[in-house]
Amino acid sequence: MNIKIREAVKSDITTIAKNNQALAYETENTNLNLDIITSGVSNALNREDCHYFVAEINKMVVGQTLITYEWSDWRNGLIWWMQSVFVLFNFRKQGVYRNLFNHIENLARNNPKVKALRLYVIKNNQSGIKTYEALGMKDSGYIVYEKEDLD
Repeated sequence: MNIKIREAVKSDITTIAKNNQALAYETENTNLNLDIITSGVSNALNREDCHYFVAEINKMVVGQTLITYEWSDWRNGLIWWMQSVFVLFNFRKQGVYRNLFNHIENLARNNPKVKALRLYVIKNNQSGIKTYEALGMKDSGYIVYEKEDLD
């Protein structure tokens, strides 16, 4: 199976948005508004600190990951956060995410500004946790807190 990894383009917006909607429902049983997600994906593609990567098989997008940047004063460099990690159900356990991850890891290793890769995963996503551990990632020991509805 030939898996092609590339940076997302504007024609991928609808697919990525629908995948994000499926991701939220699958992992958190949350129904997200597709119009808001679509706008968010579109805006991400226009930012310098956000990069979506997609995995294609036979020109069909079957997986995706977004990286965003966090400045680390402790490391005097960037941490790339991987977000919106999703692989279509029928393409799981076929190396799609491994290819996406390896692509991003190689980009990071070739960029001296990048000091670490991170992601967060919901506690009950055991399949995701196993996948990330198989790729050499470890539990960082951090717990993520948030405060929403700031507008």
